[in-house]
Amino acid sequence: MCGFVGFIDENDQTYDHRAAIVAMADAIAHRGPDSEGYFEDGRAALGFRRLAIIDLAGANQPLYNENRSLVLVFNGEIYNYRELRRQLIAAGHAFSTQGDAEVVLHGFERWGAGVLDRLRGMFAFALYDTATGELFCARDAFGIKPLYYAAEGDRILFGSEIKGLLAHPHARRSLNERRLAHWLCMEYLPDEETLFEGVRKLPAGHWLRWRNGRAERGRWFVPRFAPDAGRSLKKSAEAIEAALRESVAAHAIADVDVGCFLSAGMDSSLVAREAARIMEARTFTIGWGEGRFSELEAAATFARATGLPNEGRILDAEQFFASVPAVQYAMDEPLPNPSAVPLYHLCAMAAESVKVVLSGEGADELFGGYPYYQECLAFAPYMMVPAPARRALAAAARHLPEGIHGRRFLMRGAHPLPERYIRLEYNFPWAEALDLLAPELGARCAAAPTPWELAAPLFAEIEADEITAMQTADILTWMQQDILLKADKMSMASSLELRVPFLDREVFALASTLPASQRVGRRETKIALRAAAARTLPQATAAMPKQGFVTPLAQWLQEEPWHSQVREVLNGERARRFFRTDRLNALLDEHQRGARSHMKKIWSAYCFLIWHEQYFS
Repeated sequence: MCGFVGFIDENDQTYDHRAAIVAMADAIAHRGPDSEGYFEDGRAALGFRRLAIIDLAGANQPLYNENRSLVLVFNGEIYNYRELRRQLIAAGHAFSTQGDAEVVLHGFERWGAGVLDRLRGMFAFALYDTATGELFCARDAFGIKPLYYAAEGDRILFGSEIKGLLAHPHARRSLNERRLAHWLCMEYLPDEETLFEGVRKLPAGHWLRWRNGRAERGRWFVPRFAPDAGRSLKKSAEAIEAALRESVAAHAIADVDVGCFLSAGMDSSLVAREAARIMEARTFTIGWGEGRFSELEAAATFARATGLPNEGRILDAEQFFASVPAVQYAMDEPLPNPSAVPLYHLCAMAAESVKVVLSGEGADELFGGYPYYQECLAFAPYMMVPAPARRALAAAARHLPEGIHGRRFLMRGAHPLPERYIRLEYNFPWAEALDLLAPELGARCAAAPTPWELAAPLFAEIEADEITAMQTADILTWMQQDILLKADKMSMASSLELRVPFLDREVFALASTLPASQRVGRRETKIALRAAAARTLPQATAAMPKQGFVTPLAQWLQEEPWHSQVREVLNGERARRFFRTDRLNALLDEHQRGARSHMKKIWSAYCFLIWHEQYFS
């Protein structure tokens, strides 16, 4: 696990290319404190910061092929590298390290972009051809490892984190203001843009080729479900158990100590239990002093029952609020998901003892874990009602008082799935987001496509039932832009490698064949995965309902000094530049009185302002 940066700028020699690439690499030193390396030829420059996990002494980067015509910088892990290494040696390639990254280098020599289909792992990398000046970049199937780029004229900057790009002397540091309403609705941008003007994300499962000052992009992996209705639940459970066991074993390969995150939930417990079969799996848990929010006791109980060593730590409100600036800086883009803060502290705790942790991310998206997937079953009969009648009922429901049972159902049921997909207005409804922004800014944002217009092409390419369509959309947006980005940035802030055994191509190949009825039912989610868990976990853990990383934040925002601290930020000069502060104060007042919970809305505005202060002060 590491980080890399680079640029191609063959026509501008007015600045020191070596000094520029060193400054860019220094900006991401937290991703790799063990060593650094550089390449520079007057046309291109590559920088690398290493967190040594495999071949601790020998696998420093950049890496070169036999005649030094190709240069590689790589971030991630390739879990089938030994198999690929044997194939490539048999084909005549000579290896200079014992590490996993070198199979990408020689694999590209032999198979070109076809090497991507052979890689099992998480990765982002950049390959530079010294003879042609071409750059080839790629990102793993699910977007576990990030990759950003900014192209302007005949110059391209690229790297593992935006802050690395911003360290280049010609980088633009400008807020992408026209996308702010989208961000308020979804807490991320669901496409390639970022909140930095001109900086883009290479999507998961894509490659990028830069040659002669032009970018060409292609897609090498598309997540698609192909349900097998003929397989019984028992057979599915057996297959899941075997696939996850094999995946955890592959993800545990390292020349350093490996631990596991452990919550009270089923997903992390499954991973930890399988890890315990092959190593002394130290587990790490974080929680709150408030018992109803804390997972510490449940995680410790599970650890004792299964013989797993467990270290738990309590996080309090003071620590939570004090670390928000560091969290927002580490994220590159603002993220108002409160779970980022405890994850930041959990990673810091684990990094005191290990260099690698296994985590349970991805299980909900692959196996159908989110309760809102069940809405599809509830809406199915209502969809039989003619659309004009549903629209009429929705119009009538809007006049009912908020909180009336059935109001929200009737309003959302008027729309097809691409318009009622829950992630489109996750924090703010579109109209409210526009109204919250300062008038001129709101007007500019209003000219952009609505969230459902953005989602329309995504759903148009997904041919599946509603449950499967929603899972696929989550894999391509929410999981990639929120869950996995948070996992990468919070772990790397503490120089910790986080691996996700559920997001393995072999595990997905199995999950994609599960019929919808083995994923989501009216009373239960993750049906097949729970059946697999019941084979190895205590019943209470296997049956645990879905619960996110819950925080007491809603309560803290009603209490002093935290309420006043947040109110001060939301009424400052920076806030007045972007928001109608009267709207923010109304949300604060209503929340403090307990009339309605506005935690997500308040926290979105607060996190944006804290983030903006980190990058634009």
